Amino acid sequence: MAELNFPTKVIHTPFIKKDPHGSLNMPVYDNVAFESGSAEEIHSIFEGEKQGHIYSRISNPTVEYLEEKMKHATGALSTTALSSGMAAITNLMVTISQTGVNIVTTRHIFGNTYSLFEKTLKPFGIEFRYADLTDPESVEKVIDENTIALFVETITNPQLEVADLSRLSELTQKHNILLVADTTLTPPNMFRANEFGIDVEVLSSTKIISGGATSVGGIIVDYGTYNWRHNSKLKDEYAYYGPFAFLAKLRKEVYRNMGSCLSPHNAYLQISGLDTLSLRSRQSNANCLRIAQFLNEQERVRHVNYPGLENSPFYEVSKKQFGDNPGSLLTFTMNSKEECFNFINKLKVLRRATNLQDNKTLVLHPASTIFNEYDEETRKELGVPDNMIRISVGIEDAEDLIEDIKQALDQ
Repeated sequence: MAELNFPTKVIHTPFIKKDPHGSLNMPVYDNVAFESGSAEEIHSIFEGEKQGHIYSRISNPTVEYLEEKMKHATGALSTTALSSGMAAITNLMVTISQTGVNIVTTRHIFGNTYSLFEKTLKPFGIEFRYADLTDPESVEKVIDENTIALFVETITNPQLEVADLSRLSELTQKHNILLVADTTLTPPNMFRANEFGIDVEVLSSTKIISGGATSVGGIIVDYGTYNWRHNSKLKDEYAYYGPFAFLAKLRKEVYRNMGSCLSPHNAYLQISGLDTLSLRSRQSNANCLRIAQFLNEQERVRHVNYPGLENSPFYEVSKKQFGDNPGSLLTFTMNSKEECFNFINKLKVLRRATNLQDNKTLVLHPASTIFNEYDEETRKELGVPDNMIRISVGIEDAEDLIEDIKQALDQ
């Protein structure tokens, strides 16, 4: 039989253990501790010799099934579900990094990620080097013997830049460093990360995977393609665990000690969200393109930024990597911050909120909200001007959304 397609894979991922009642949906194991049959059995579970659950901060059957669903759908070596997308990035960085190493990335990333790098991790002696990831030559110039990873967002938020991942992968393989991608804006039904050389991906399952802003969560996906003996922190784990070195360090130490576990109830909601992911993302992507095309024709709009528009500088590389699904996020600029605020305040259907990939269409002024901790000069460096508006497009009727945007522009 041919390989199943994404929707069929996620819907029919088998349970790790057969449900005693024949349930078609994974039950919510909303409890803390799990009993073992003997002292020897619980010892073997702690040792990792036997699969089983002990304590929900370490593992839980419902959370495990979400991980299994993601593993089954992506073909990954391992997946780990965490309490948020930021928890996923933090756990990843703590697992692979130590004082004296550096990680190459871009300033054009999500504001909280940039804050994590510069304000939280940098004081521990981890250096972050910034380059234009759309220019591989500039990236290679900042790589040295202490570089351990290249961190990229598949589509940057809110700058909507798209780097050529295959070319970046050639660089990381040449220098034996890890290629990490935040794939939040390009979920696994629309983008196969391992086909473009990504070793590890992180994503916020809070977004479209959750099923429409039902719950907060994050996922780390390890494809097993990186040779961990090249990572100075994980070389001992590599000698013992081989390709599972990262997973061992993460699950046996960092994840357990940092307490970033996903709640069973949130895992249940995200399991359900995965089942309808393809349907919802198809609708939101189609809506986003229509809105981008509409805005592109409006006199009051100075510039529309969306990789799915043919006039986007990232159109071709987006087409190569994401096909007909370049995401459901767009930005556009107006003449001033005041015009942006006036437009936002006139909207009646679009919601003023900060999330992404909700079932509802959400509008935001990034400079005064998710980037408000930075001064104007820093925001310019980060690619977030005061006259930018971000729209995360949902699954409503596109005509209703366009009509609301039109009346807000006309007033």
